[in-house]
Amino acid sequence: MTKTRIDQRFEALKREGRAGLVTFITAGDPDYDTSLALLQGLPRAGADIIELGMPFSDPMADGPAIQASSQRALHAGQNMVKTLHMVKAFRGTDSATPIVLMGYYNPIYIYGVDRFLKDAVAAGVDGLIVVDMPPEEDAELCPPAQQAGLNFIRLATPTTDAKRLPTVLAKTSGFVYYVSIAGITGTAAPDLGDVAAHLGRIKQSTSLPIAVGFGVKTKDQVSAIAKIAEGVVVGSALVTALAQSLDKGGKATPETAPRVLNLVEQLASALREPLAAAAL
Repeated sequence: MTKTRIDQRFEALKREGRAGLVTFITAGDPDYDTSLALLQGLPRAGADIIELGMPFSDPMADGPAIQASSQRALHAGQNMVKTLHMVKAFRGTDSATPIVLMGYYNPIYIYGVDRFLKDAVAAGVDGLIVVDMPPEEDAELCPPAQQAGLNFIRLATPTTDAKRLPTVLAKTSGFVYYVSIAGITGTAAPDLGDVAAHLGRIKQSTSLPIAVGFGVKTKDQVSAIAKIAEGVVVGSALVTALAQSLDKGGKATPETAPRVLNLVEQLASALREPLAAAAL
């Protein structure tokens, strides 16, 4: 498999001597145009890799904030065609920032696996995270996705033991997404001691970069996790900031995009301040 944008970005981050900021937003939340503006603004705000959520009516691994974002997007008419069109529009102005589609298998299955992979590659998608597809069930998606040139990124969790870990890592590419808490997204803060112990164990079994997510909300958390991982994932905090900017009818306001992007800038600065200090 040739190097993807994800591979290239982590190589660049390693040369810079810092971890990357991985940001999550839900495609179409709260509407297509606002979501596209956010997507296009994320790299300038400091996002190194973007996870774009595929809206789904039953996002069982997600907490209330991301569940609500999916509902807003679906209510506004977002679907897979529009999500892939959004990626293509993003690629019109940004050919370097990796985009990972994240979500559940049902929307892909309904769209059609072969059609989805063809259209995703054509749009400029770089990788997939399908949270409800364990290794034992991925024969119809993982191998063809990787053959199409997409990274297939798997989740490791605090309950992924030594016996299970090789199965999780076997066909993973791009990076490993370490879920820092047991439970749903955005509901608890990670215990950094536990995270460090688990990452040490995982790194003995893979040379892939590891990005840590679930429950990361503050600049201090980003800074701390960046010392032990190659990537820091922030999702629920951004989706919550977006939700707080909406009017009483759930519609975007002039504050929506700036509020989210300002938060990204604040969190991203935690990954760049040591470099700036070192340059003085």
